[in-house]
Amino acid sequence: MPSILSLSRAACLFAGGLALSANAGPAKPLPDVLAPLFQPPAEYANQLGSFRSPLKFADGREVKTAADWARRREEIRQHWFDVMGPWPPLLKMPRLTVLEKTSRDNFTQCRIEVKTAPGRMSTGYLLIPSGEPKFPAVFVPYYDPETSVGLQKELRDFAYQLAKRGFVTLAIGSPGGDARGPDIGDAQCQPLSYLAYIATNCAQALANLPEVDAKRIGVVGHSYGGKWAMFGSCLSEIFACAAWSDPGVVFDEKRPSVNYWDPWYLGLQPGSPRPAGLPDEAHPRTGAYRVLMEQGMDLTELHALMAPRPFLVSGGAEDTPARWPALNHAIAVNRLLGFEQRVGMSNRPKHDPTPESNEQIYRFFEHFLHSSPSNP
Repeated sequence: MPSILSLSRAACLFAGGLALSANAGPAKPLPDVLAPLFQPPAEYANQLGSFRSPLKFADGREVKTAADWARRREEIRQHWFDVMGPWPPLLKMPRLTVLEKTSRDNFTQCRIEVKTAPGRMSTGYLLIPSGEPKFPAVFVPYYDPETSVGLQKELRDFAYQLAKRGFVTLAIGSPGGDARGPDIGDAQCQPLSYLAYIATNCAQALANLPEVDAKRIGVVGHSYGGKWAMFGSCLSEIFACAAWSDPGVVFDEKRPSVNYWDPWYLGLQPGSPRPAGLPDEAHPRTGAYRVLMEQGMDLTELHALMAPRPFLVSGGAEDTPARWPALNHAIAVNRLLGFEQRVGMSNRPKHDPTPESNEQIYRFFEHFLHSSPSNP
């Protein structure tokens, strides 16, 4: 099954990921605008909270080497697929059809259809900068693609802003058009995992374009798109780096908007879906979310799968500085592998992005993707 790799295949991918990550990140210090974001505040430095360490195998053995981590990484990944359900077969050559082209600013805007699953197409936009390829690229998922390309709400136009900065960007919306009723066809996995599957296929569509450097593909999303970007980048090695805007980076039933328990994320199960809202005695946890909570699992395990690829949490109301103990586990994995400054978080008071938080995201991608790959 394409989504659940053998241990030997996983080890090869992980070793390749080390080299890819070294290629993707320029061997130079972080710029001043980013450096403070990759250092936990003193009050949270080395704090690990109550989260189970990803650096321990399921049988309790400690992960001590990079080879150990390759095995532990696949153990984590396999277990999440076991709980969430398997992906459909991945697409090696996802069809991408340009429906119309428009010149805009310093790039070409293409309205497109892209194959996201067997027998499934999504409409969206492909933005291609002027200049000489090959370009880095970023996949931008959201409720609708128009917002991402600057035709709807302000400050959520990641695809548009990154295209102006020299990135090929691909923007699509919710499968079927309804984020609370996503069309997952006959897939046997949770909806949020299905979104990660779509993200992987869209990244492959980007990688196949002659304008794109396949080793320099990132992903960014806000809120619902942030969850989509997080699961996509953590579960798929095709992404060299990722930025997640206030998705809720841990399970937190004190924050209604974190809502991984809802049926359109991880709470899907046969029969009538539980109503939206916090789990309680009348409406208990359901689906994969129930199993994950019963087994003491949390998103810290997924974050660890990113290592050593860089990621930035653009935190707002849901992801405050108090999330650093969760992120410190990913820092620990990176340190075991010999990498520093691969886990960052910015913070703003509210959920909505700000000009400053977005600028940090763009600078993040410029630093880790925009420079030509260097030898590892």
